[in-house]
Amino acid sequence: MLAPYLVAADSVEDETVVNKSRFICYLSPCQSNEAAKTFVKSIQQLHPQASHHCYAFVSAHPLDSQYYGFSDDGEPSGTAGKPMLIALQGSDIGEVCAVVVRYFGGTKLGTGGLQRAYGGSVRQALTLLPTKTKIPMVHKTLTCHYTHINDVLHSLERLGGKVVSEDYQAEIDLEISLPENSVAKFKSNIQTLSSGLLVLKDK
Repeated sequence: MLAPYLVAADSVEDETVVNKSRFICYLSPCQSNEAAKTFVKSIQQLHPQASHHCYAFVSAHPLDSQYYGFSDDGEPSGTAGKPMLIALQGSDIGEVCAVVVRYFGGTKLGTGGLQRAYGGSVRQALTLLPTKTKIPMVHKTLTCHYTHINDVLHSLERLGGKVVSEDYQAEIDLEISLPENSVAKFKSNIQTLSSGLLVLKDK
């Protein structure tokens, strides 16, 4: 079960200079891998003359390894994208994409210097990033009797859930969304109020 976590609430831009090389870090909210890649392309178009456009993103929960990616974009392997990703994951902020644009200043920084510069650029930008708390939600379905609907809706509202769709026929078919950490409590509530008749199902 995923606990509530912080996500990026807005975009930020921050620049650092290391041995005459400019490192411009852009952070932006992203809720999918595709959104992250679209953002990367937009920064590439914004800085067509830059030496490198390195990136890292976490498009879901900060610890969910299925939803991250990174690229060194021509820098030596492991010197840009990975340090940037480590900085993102270390912040415990999800749904965020980082792009660091580098304008080469004429002085090579070496492997360690590049890792510090790219990772440090992201960490510094993260201190400026507005965040908000995201509560993981799950979708369920429920077939409800008319005699129970008011109690069901009341319980759902108290637990921070909402009705996604409803179909009033002989009975009421509900699709609901509620916080993942409230599912067990909601199940218990509807079992009690219906004497075990109501069953919450996965969508």
